[in-house]
Amino acid sequence: MEKYEKIIVAAIVAVGLLLLGLCIKGGIDNFTNKDRRVTVKGLAVKEVDSDKVVWTLRLRESDNELKPIFGRLNNKVKIIQDYLKEKGVDKKGEITVSQFDVTDNLANVWGDDKPRYNYSVDCSVIVSSNDTKFISELVAQSNDLIDRDIILDSNSTDYDYTKFQQLKPEMMAEAISNAEKTAKQFAENSHSKINKIVEAGQGEFSIEDSEIPYKKNVRVVSTITYSLKD
Repeated sequence: MEKYEKIIVAAIVAVGLLLLGLCIKGGIDNFTNKDRRVTVKGLAVKEVDSDKVVWTLRLRESDNELKPIFGRLNNKVKIIQDYLKEKGVDKKGEITVSQFDVTDNLANVWGDDKPRYNYSVDCSVIVSSNDTKFISELVAQSNDLIDRDIILDSNSTDYDYTKFQQLKPEMMAEAISNAEKTAKQFAENSHSKINKIVEAGQGEFSIEDSEIPYKKNVRVVSTITYSLKD
């Protein structure tokens, strides 16, 4: 009886030592692997058409009397409006005219340095449209206004992309996929495998101008940290 008891005790001790060894090994593995991770960046870039444009054609006239200034500006505004309508802009968007902005050039004169003209007046014809390609092509032809005796003080366009939220899920998925490919390549080179995502940012989005005036480059960079395993 005593002999069997010793055998049982020995077996229990052996099993206990085995379990202890497994626990120690697991702890060592966890300690060894807990800092085995890789942080990668995933990039996604998409070129899109802007979906809104504001085209500002600015005029300026100067004179010693306001009446002739207003007369010339009203005439030039009418010429520009007619030109834009001939090109079909009124069917593609909206044409508006800003208020006249009058500057009294004598108001802030010091000494004998008198300005050439007493008054300067600014006015803008503004085109708003969602057909950004059409407007971009028309802007490239706007020197045609010179043939109608119109010299613009400035000619500027502001393109915008407003459908960003609709594009966001698709681009996030692409950026994450590219990050995963980079992580897998790193793991392969280090004779490991990626395990699970430890940390992930929401992604940094930016919208930048393209070489083509009416297009935009939308970029997203996602930073993701994966744990590694053998």
